[in-house]
Amino acid sequence: MLKTLARGAWSLGVYQFLLGLGEAGNWPASVKVVAEWFPAEERALASGIFNSGSAVGAILAPPIVVWLLLHYGWRQAFFWVGLSGFLWIAVWACVYQTPKFVIKEVPSARISLRKLFRTRFVWSFTLSKVFLDPVWYFYIFWFPEYLSRGRHFNMAAIGEYAWIPFGVAALGNILGGWASGWMLKRGFSFTLARKGGVTLFAILMTSAIPAVLVQDVRSSIALVSVAMLGYTGCNSIMLAYPADIFPRSLVGSIWGIASMGSGFGGMVFAPITGWVVDHFSFTLAFIGFGLMPLLCATVLWTLVRPVSSASSELDLAEVG
Repeated sequence: MLKTLARGAWSLGVYQFLLGLGEAGNWPASVKVVAEWFPAEERALASGIFNSGSAVGAILAPPIVVWLLLHYGWRQAFFWVGLSGFLWIAVWACVYQTPKFVIKEVPSARISLRKLFRTRFVWSFTLSKVFLDPVWYFYIFWFPEYLSRGRHFNMAAIGEYAWIPFGVAALGNILGGWASGWMLKRGFSFTLARKGGVTLFAILMTSAIPAVLVQDVRSSIALVSVAMLGYTGCNSIMLAYPADIFPRSLVGSIWGIASMGSGFGGMVFAPITGWVVDHFSFTLAFIGFGLMPLLCATVLWTLVRPVSSASSELDLAEVG
């Protein structure tokens, strides 16, 4: 909402920084809620369901924001979008209750963030996020611009069609969570259910490459939709991953650390994307973001070791 007071690039940037600072706390808390309420075979699906809210919001945002923008200006668009967050928190405060068994649970010993980050799982999982989440940021921030510059859509057309990939992405949250849970219920190992699931959906994300090469705009939007479904499928599985290994009391902290990798990747790749688009074309950007999820899967397979218990993983930190 403070963006309505922006008077230039620097003040807008400061308010954008505050937005990111506040938004970031949602994900560690959400992952911890899932860890508290659901068993391992249901966590990925539960994570996918709550994460689908972001996709639903992205579906609603283009037509609503474009309507506000065209009728009332960009300041009013920022104001009303910001206000919606307060409405959400009011509902959440009224309906959520921590499970009674969690309240009675003896808390685990306090473990420093430094020790957590020294564990192989946490730092390698954080590294995998560097290569995955910037892809989602690319679609959020650059897909409308691509429709404008690459496909010559006007503002009204962007508002009419830009929601479609996000609608498909909402299905990816459910599909990814269901697929991983289905594998666990049928006896597959955690390693195959989590890493294998991420790999499958990462392969779907490569459809971003032909999306920028095809001539028909409908085919392009369809392929981008498949890529975004791949991302949400990956993310729903990865949201559940830390709770498979660590106690519930540590899940929020671990995901907070991993989210730093997400933020760092976004910080690094955002200016690179702008430079590539300005000096070359959207083609290179789409190719790069189509391949990056495969790096995420590679990190998971090569660096994240199978660990049977939280204690054994934490013991690794003691010996470096």
